[in-house]
Amino acid sequence: MRSVPRDEKETVTKASPRSVDDTVSRLTELLDKRGIKLFAVIDQRAEARDAGLELRETVLVIFGDPAVGTPVMVDSPLAALDLPLKVLIWADDGVTKVSYTAPSALAARHHLDPDLAERLAGIDTITDALVAP
Repeated sequence: MRSVPRDEKETVTKASPRSVDDTVSRLTELLDKRGIKLFAVIDQRAEARDAGLELRETVLVIFGDPAVGTPVMVDSPLAALDLPLKVLIWADDGVTKVSYTAPSALAARHHLDPDLAERLAGIDTITDALVAP
């Protein structure tokens, strides 16, 4: 499978020093410690296999804090298309990667004022902790 190019303005991708499974486990632990609700963990590779298809290790983690996201959706109802937040944990040529939509891209897409946009920036802190050794 080929490596996927990324859009530097829309997507943030970080390398994890752990396996996909260990990175998913660490993320769920970090969310729990911060009191952030875990909505779903979707093993897209397993779903592909159930359909008779092959896919690299790919897990989508959906999470959020309604106290943080709700004011964003009140201001911009279409932000509900992007919230709760999502992190994709995937294997790319032997490297585990953590990807998500850049908070600045979400803010621009939904024309959020700076104080609402700042609410989405917590994903950067969470993923920094996630990929730390």
